[in-house]
Amino acid sequence: MKISAKKSLGQNFLIDANICRKIVSSLDICLEDNVLEIGPGKGALTGIIYHSGCNFYCLEKDNILSREIKYNYPQASVINVDALNFDWPRLNHLPQLKIVGNLPYNVASRLIWDIVAQVSVQKSCTFMVQKEVGQRIAASPGSKTYGALSVWVQSHVRPELLFTVSPCVFRPKPKVDSAVLGFYPVPLGKKNFSGSSLNQTLRLMFQNRRKQVGNILKNYWNDGINSFFERKSLDLRIRPENLSPDDFQELSSVLFPWKN
Repeated sequence: MKISAKKSLGQNFLIDANICRKIVSSLDICLEDNVLEIGPGKGALTGIIYHSGCNFYCLEKDNILSREIKYNYPQASVINVDALNFDWPRLNHLPQLKIVGNLPYNVASRLIWDIVAQVSVQKSCTFMVQKEVGQRIAASPGSKTYGALSVWVQSHVRPELLFTVSPCVFRPKPKVDSAVLGFYPVPLGKKNFSGSSLNQTLRLMFQNRRKQVGNILKNYWNDGINSFFERKSLDLRIRPENLSPDDFQELSSVLFPWKN
């Protein structure tokens, strides 16, 4: 059956076998692994993962593609669902979980935001995203691309930009380059923060990213915030992009303590 990409679903199908093998290789799949693929599409990655012998699951929103994947890979657990509406915490019972996906550009940031916060057991993730999004996720404090997405992801996992990908490996060709990112666990002790407090802090700070942090926080000032800046020897004239993920985590606990 000839299947055309649907623009409404942000579909761009991978057609380069070498890139597919490179992506799957980054997962370092073992037989005991549980591997979840998001949006398998025509199955460019699916076949390689399936034949590795791991426990394989996939989420596919497209009804036709979902049926094709079920037919071609009968031992796979195929869930016909929009990944944006998936209940991610239900994966937390799966040991040795690895997640992979060529994510649609229009929903990649939102998906990644949810996954890193709600899936606590992932051993690793490999995602292909728009290059600009990949650069934002992996950005360092003080850079132009550093923002709320950078802090959020880096607070939950250790992201690594693995390689970039040309538009030529897709059909239809997107107008921009892509990037493949690896996400790896951070030590459990590094996650000693409230997600809701951090989320609220990031919204406040990066909605005003051109303002100095002292001006942003003046209506929220309390002894905890004062102690934080004194202990860190931070100048109140710096801007949000100058704070590290660790700084944001600590600040969030005194800025919005009722959300902890």
